[in-house]
Amino acid sequence: MQDIIIIGGGPAGLTAALYSLRAGKSVLIIEKASFGGQITYSPKVENIPGFLSLSGNEFAEKLVEQVLEQGADFEACEATEIEDGEIKTVKTDCGDFKSRAVIIATGAKHRLLGLPREEDFIGEGISFCAVCDGAFYKDKIVGVVGGGNSALQETVLLAESAKKVYLIQNLDFLTGEKKLQDKIFSLKNVEIITGATVKSLLGDRELAGIEVVREKDGVSYEISLDGLFIAIGLLPQNEPFEKLISLDDRGYADSDESCETKTRGIFVAGDCRKKKVRQVTTAAADGAAAAIAACDYLDSLN
Repeated sequence: MQDIIIIGGGPAGLTAALYSLRAGKSVLIIEKASFGGQITYSPKVENIPGFLSLSGNEFAEKLVEQVLEQGADFEACEATEIEDGEIKTVKTDCGDFKSRAVIIATGAKHRLLGLPREEDFIGEGISFCAVCDGAFYKDKIVGVVGGGNSALQETVLLAESAKKVYLIQNLDFLTGEKKLQDKIFSLKNVEIITGATVKSLLGDRELAGIEVVREKDGVSYEISLDGLFIAIGLLPQNEPFEKLISLDDRGYADSDESCETKTRGIFVAGDCRKKKVRQVTTAAADGAAAAIAACDYLDSLN
C-alpha cells in the first residue's frame, strides 16, 4: 500500500509526486498513456521558466527522471474507479491499488475534428495553443477552427505575428463575446470563413493545408496552411470519479486553489480542475498545492 496514489502522469501529476516524495511519502503514479500529458505534442516549448527551448518530450523526460530519482513507483494502467474509505482503492484495468490518499491529475483532452490522420499531424502542423506555439508561425499562414471565445482569442494572438489567419467556423456566425468579435473584424490579416467545415487534412509528414466544404451548397476547396490551431473545446477526464468529486456543468472538478474535493483524502490538480488558465506552469503549481494538501491530510491521521 502507498501513502498517495496519483492518477495521471502529466506535469500536474509528476509535480505532485515530486513534492509528495520530498515530504517523505510513498507514491504510485498511474498513467494510461504516455507520461508528460498534452505537452508531449509540442515539438518546441519556450515558455517554461529556466529553459530557453526544449521539446515537450524532453521536458516530460526530465520530469520523469526527476521523479524516478526520488523513488516513485509507476504503473501503466487506466484508472476506472476509486472506492472511498480510510484506505482508498483505485481500480484499474490491470488490478487494484490501495493508498491512504489519492490525487486526481487526469488532465483534459482537446476535442478533435475526427478526421483521418489528425493525430499524426499533432505537433507536425496541428496545435491547440497559440500561447505555446504561435511564435513558430511568425510570417506564416495559419488556420484556426472554432467560433467561441477560445478560437477568437487564439486568432487575435496569432494575427499579431502570422502573415495571415483563416478563422473557420461551422456555424453561420461566431459565438464568442462581441468585444472579441469586433477585434477580429478589425484585423486586416484575418479572413473569416463561416458556414464551413474542415473536410480533410492535406500533407504527407507535415500538414500542408486543409480541404474546406461550404455547408450551404457542398462546394469544397483547398487552403494552403503552415499550421492549424484547433479550438473547439476540451474534454476533462473526470467521469470515472464523479461520485467522489463535484463537477461543474462542463465536467471539470469543482475545486479551488486548495485542490481539495468533497471527499476527504481525495484531491485534484491540473487541467481536470476548474480554472481560467491552463498552462504547464499552472498545472505544476496545482500539483504542488495538491501534494502539500495531501501530505497535510496524511499527517493529520497520525
